[in-house]
Amino acid sequence: MSAYNPKSLVADEFINDEEILESLKYADAHKDDFELIDSILEKARPKKNGNGCTCSGLSHREASVLLACTDPERIKKMFAIAEEIKQAFYGNRIVLFAPLYLSNYCVNGCLYCPYHAKNKHIPRKKLTQEEIRAEVIALQDMGHKRLAIEAGEDPVNNPIEYILDSIKTIYSIQHKNGAIRRVNVNIAATTVENYRKLHEAGIGTYILFQETYNRKGYEELHPTGPKHDYAYHTEAMDRAMEGGIDDVGLGVLFGLEGYRYEFAGLLMHAEHLEAVHGVGPHTISVPRVKHADDINPEVFDNSIPDEIFEKIIACIRIAVPYTGMIISTREGEKVREAALKLGISQISGGSRTSVGGYTEEERPHDTEQFDVSDQRPLNEVIRWLMENDHIPSFCTACYREGRTGDRFMSLCKSGQILNCCHPNALMTLAEYLTDYADEKTKKIGFDLIERELKNIPKDKVRQIALENIRAIKNSDRRDFRF
Repeated sequence: MSAYNPKSLVADEFINDEEILESLKYADAHKDDFELIDSILEKARPKKNGNGCTCSGLSHREASVLLACTDPERIKKMFAIAEEIKQAFYGNRIVLFAPLYLSNYCVNGCLYCPYHAKNKHIPRKKLTQEEIRAEVIALQDMGHKRLAIEAGEDPVNNPIEYILDSIKTIYSIQHKNGAIRRVNVNIAATTVENYRKLHEAGIGTYILFQETYNRKGYEELHPTGPKHDYAYHTEAMDRAMEGGIDDVGLGVLFGLEGYRYEFAGLLMHAEHLEAVHGVGPHTISVPRVKHADDINPEVFDNSIPDEIFEKIIACIRIAVPYTGMIISTREGEKVREAALKLGISQISGGSRTSVGGYTEEERPHDTEQFDVSDQRPLNEVIRWLMENDHIPSFCTACYREGRTGDRFMSLCKSGQILNCCHPNALMTLAEYLTDYADEKTKKIGFDLIERELKNIPKDKVRQIALENIRAIKNSDRRDFRF
């Protein structure tokens, strides 16, 4: 086994099995070392720095000690610090998005996904550009401004040209007051040349889940197809950044392998991106294995209960304080409510995980990638967020103003990003309330906006935001953003 080297571009060196096992062994040896744990937690706590806060974050080994700790008092302290970090860097804003499934054609044999090539009874479907247009209009009519497009890996049915044409179609659609302002892309690992094409197409974040960082387990779970190549898949983010994409999103599918191994590997990947490219992951997602056509999650013996899942979220937030965290509609309302306090900054809402699902009156199940646990419509999700003191945000200003990659991270790490994000969130919420919300949601929302305007520290920014919100309520459609 090659030696651990976070600056290496070789997968087995920056995600090093020996180092992960040593870290887990170290964590087991120190999980009851309360003096060490308290010092790690103190290191992680956000520190005031003039106009904002800074956080040191934690190494994968330090964070593994926290995850291994079972002392109730220390876990309570972890959760409190995770919430403190979340408030310091992201405030009470929650960004909304929706997945858009373009095609479920796939040549891979992934054992946890219903799109696997051997599943002969699932209907295969690929959206035409006209069908994509109809799906996007349906999403715009909900109020969505940010999408994550998804497609199986199939070089014949889903070539890069199809993905690029689809992105162009999505960005071209102006329907009533609706427009998709950011298209994130979740497709299979590809070449530097193709990543360059995606960058030139104006994508937001490139998202690719590792599924599992355990090489042996990875190869067993991906027995056939191009995804079987562990190194090519794991090294994809380096190729994406070489191709000009500076916002990338990581994630594992919790439940496939031991969660502590995955946790350490995930943080090592974040450390690698920081060491090589000077900027860590823009987002980290935390999906769990769920039931789907031809997939029984009970087959996998590494499932994790809710209390461990919440602990994982808190420890990720503490370890990588500047990274956005995503939870999808795989999880139900109760789990999502707890996760929001512990570090989650983005959620999907009103999601359908089937190809062409948004234009169907009834939720189609035969082409779903996974069962959706939170099936509430977007308006209900927005109201629920506000009733729990969160600010729903549809903001995409950083992307459109060029605040991506290291430019975004420098603002975030200095604690200054709130000066942009807070007023922008309120203005995009005002847009949503004016254009899409029912009367009850609208009343709750504008009361929230009125309260939150008082929390904007700079008088000039507050006044501009107030004027823009008044203009939005009067249906002035100018593009406001800080």
